[in-house]
Amino acid sequence: MPRVAIVGGGLAGLAAAAALAKHGCLANIWESRRSLGGRAGSFREADGVPIDHCQHVGMACCTNLLDLCRQADASSLFRRDAAITFFDSAGRPALLQASRWLPAPFHLAPSFLRMRFLSWSQRLSIARNLFALARLRPEQLAGRTIGAWLTERGESPAARDRFWSIVLVSALGETLENASLAAAQKVMVDGFLAHREAYQIECPVAPLAELYDVRLGEYLQQRGVLLQLGQTVERIEGDAAGATSLLFRDGRQLPVDAVILAAPWRRASGLLAPALLAAAPGLEAMAKVGASPISAVHLWLDRRLTTLPHAVLLERLSQWVFLAGSRPTPGGETGEYHQVVISASRDLRGRDKQQILEEVLQDLRATWPAKASFTVKHWRIVTQPEAVFSLTPECETLRPPQATSVPNLYLAGDWTQTGWPSTMEGAVRSGRLAAEALLAWQGVKVSLLTPDLPRNGLVRWLVGP
Repeated sequence: MPRVAIVGGGLAGLAAAAALAKHGCLANIWESRRSLGGRAGSFREADGVPIDHCQHVGMACCTNLLDLCRQADASSLFRRDAAITFFDSAGRPALLQASRWLPAPFHLAPSFLRMRFLSWSQRLSIARNLFALARLRPEQLAGRTIGAWLTERGESPAARDRFWSIVLVSALGETLENASLAAAQKVMVDGFLAHREAYQIECPVAPLAELYDVRLGEYLQQRGVLLQLGQTVERIEGDAAGATSLLFRDGRQLPVDAVILAAPWRRASGLLAPALLAAAPGLEAMAKVGASPISAVHLWLDRRLTTLPHAVLLERLSQWVFLAGSRPTPGGETGEYHQVVISASRDLRGRDKQQILEEVLQDLRATWPAKASFTVKHWRIVTQPEAVFSLTPECETLRPPQATSVPNLYLAGDWTQTGWPSTMEGAVRSGRLAAEALLAWQGVKVSLLTPDLPRNGLVRWLVGP
């Protein structure tokens, strides 16, 4: 088997290494940071307390992510939540949960129809448009945004704000005006229509550092994968005939037989020698794709605001609130930890952090007035400026496949062609597809993707196969 170098220790690189190891092909992971996980990682306060940059969650439809975690014996670090609670601007809750007796794609209909923050006409319009979206063909999706499509369909501003936006901005990290119609279809169909359990939230119950840096890292090391942390690859050398070596920042050069480039989309093209880049057209254009930020407001309060594990807040700056129980503050106190997530947070750029905090606290007090006298023991606002790539219709056409025209050079990352938006599931799929292409180059024909959740006959008839 070849000497494989994986450049990048995010989820895509980890998934590629795990897939290759399972088929007897060992790899070295070269990661410039001193921890694994990439954007799905944690940072540490001065006293070493690990804090996730932002709350990352999966869904039950994320079959490859969940399969990778099962392999690494990390399933116990996730909690599955079968209900999602929405709170309207008046603080009234509404529960989204599957019916016990209705099959997909109608399993969520009873709870959806009880959502009082939507008028009856809005609920019927959303349902009609949801099924219309599901049946659009690829040629009808191309080059269009979900926002423009909803406008054509006559969806009301209230329905857009209270349903479409709160679901899709969180899932895609982009506004309705910018987000690809194809990506919106993927989220709505796979997440809410295709299977009874698909919508259920898979929420990590431990820091992402424990999940990916420790559990998955140990799993890979036990299978012979070498983790080279704190090692910065300056350039991948080679030409159209093949990648030949890695050049490191300190001047070292390492011969390689194959490379999986699993760096973020904006860095990937800059890591290729000119002759390699010329043989991998499109990467330079992908590097110019915009980024969408995600902000997280980390709060340690003197009390827990709700017994719910998480909540969705409508028509507020705060979008999702996640609760994780008692945790030590960086100062050594114990507080009830809450994290407020704000996706596509461009509007926060330049705002004073204290003002952002005050608006978030107002959101929480308005949602849970009985707990409005809470006090803040510690807080921190973290924004990832390049949390996800901006999944516009134009971006869809730029996403490259995992195999390149260079025989031994492969690409992995949620930004490659996976059929998924910028998610942990997309990253894992990309790594497995890159490994699949590399193994095929070695004459090993194997399918490495975990199948999607099965669709019943009714779903196949009404929504599609």
